[in-house]
Amino acid sequence: MLISFKKKKDQKTFSSEKALIKAFGQEQARKITKRLSEIQAADNLEILRTLPQARAHELTGNRKGQISLDVKQPYRLIILPDHEDCPRKEDGGLNWEKITKVKILGVEDTHE
Repeated sequence: MLISFKKKKDQKTFSSEKALIKAFGQEQARKITKRLSEIQAADNLEILRTLPQARAHELTGNRKGQISLDVKQPYRLIILPDHEDCPRKEDGGLNWEKITKVKILGVEDTHE
């Protein structure tokens, strides 16, 4: 999949192991790097749903349309489909099989 970033600063951070470690710590940086590799290797978002360690799922409420991936508890890598017209199913939900581009929004504790 193609990956873009919400902010240029994030792109610099997520592209450098040293910057990731400085921002998130050694263990968290390792898991973020693993998730990014999984995203890049996947043909579409549905593949991430099959990885039990990622626990990929859609968020609800004011985060509707965003997708959460496990990093290190309680933190999650938050992504968003990055298509001009986001692929949707007939019921209005995201069509994970047709999403091939995502935007990284950041790493957050979504339960705060």
